[in-house]
Amino acid sequence: MQAQRYEIKYIVPESITYAVRSFISSHLALDEFASQSKDCSYRIHSIYLDSDDLYTYHAFRQGDRNRFKLRIRFYDENPESPAFLELKRRHKEIIQKTRCTVSKAALMDVLAGDTRSLKTKDLPSHAGFYQMMHQISASPRAKVSYYREAWQSRDDNAVRVTIDREVCAEPCFDLNMVVAMVNPVLVFGRNAVIELKFTNRAPNWILELIRMFNLVQTGGPKYAGGIRLIGEQHFAGQRSSVRNSENTQ
Repeated sequence: MQAQRYEIKYIVPESITYAVRSFISSHLALDEFASQSKDCSYRIHSIYLDSDDLYTYHAFRQGDRNRFKLRIRFYDENPESPAFLELKRRHKEIIQKTRCTVSKAALMDVLAGDTRSLKTKDLPSHAGFYQMMHQISASPRAKVSYYREAWQSRDDNAVRVTIDREVCAEPCFDLNMVVAMVNPVLVFGRNAVIELKFTNRAPNWILELIRMFNLVQTGGPKYAGGIRLIGEQHFAGQRSSVRNSENTQ
């Protein structure tokens, strides 16, 4: 379970992100994945789950201060690499995320409630995800993909800054762990999403970062933004249950 934290998002022209990188590099270090990449970024793919009437999407649109979202995250098509069940909750200004590691081969069984393949430490996270998934009868609705540049505190992850570029989204109603997209839209055009994440209070240098680059908080809803651009009718309605979806991995 991730510690409770604050998250502030900004949509900015991609042209300023390199100056932002220069600024934050004196305070944070690239995370283990970004540090292995030549361009300081790595690809993230997520399949978002929602109800037939798009419960979590409408909770966002209505400004519900106590909401959640369900997604399955993966990083490549390697059948041996894991997927992650992520439940992200918001309570007013506080964000809490739980993450359960699942083998791709066991994904369908785990979503159906079979936890025999899970490690003990992942059981509480699975229980939370499973409960919320069934509470709203959620099934796959959308795939979201983007390049992430991630910086974090050198000794821990108490402070983390991410820069997400080329955020793409499209309808998706199955759980196939493929990275290719059929007809995606660029959710924010050629703009990037900067997220400032910290526990307790923001360090003074983050306040200086906001002032220096004139950052104005606007939010950066990747899933909801994709639905808004493409149209609710392309995501809503009765679809096959996750228990009946076929996983080709």
